[in-house]
Amino acid sequence: MPHSADPPAEVLQEAAAAFGLLASPARLHIVWVLAQGECDVSGLAERVGGALPAVSQHLAKLKLAGLVRSRREGRRQVYLVDDPDVVTIVCLMVGQLADRGPGRRSGRPEGLRGLGA
Repeated sequence: MPHSADPPAEVLQEAAAAFGLLASPARLHIVWVLAQGECDVSGLAERVGGALPAVSQHLAKLKLAGLVRSRREGRRQVYLVDDPDVVTIVCLMVGQLADRGPGRRSGRPEGLRGLGA
């Protein structure tokens, strides 16, 4: 990777906030599902295995952060990706870890969790 100027503190702060928001397995799963297409809250709850109120709260946080948005479709609220760049990062990270298979996540038995993540 070529050397470039360090990013401004505001950019690092924004990136840390985005990573912090995505530090929830449920929110990562929601973003992963929405990366594959639009979905309403009940479809998301069924897919991610969460209770409807919990999924709604996760969606509200993701929406507030500008990662997803919603639109009305009749009586339903349909959610979709609003920040494709962040979704690309999520899909890359989750996809890479999934491709490694069980027991080979990081080469260490404890994986990233052993680092306090």
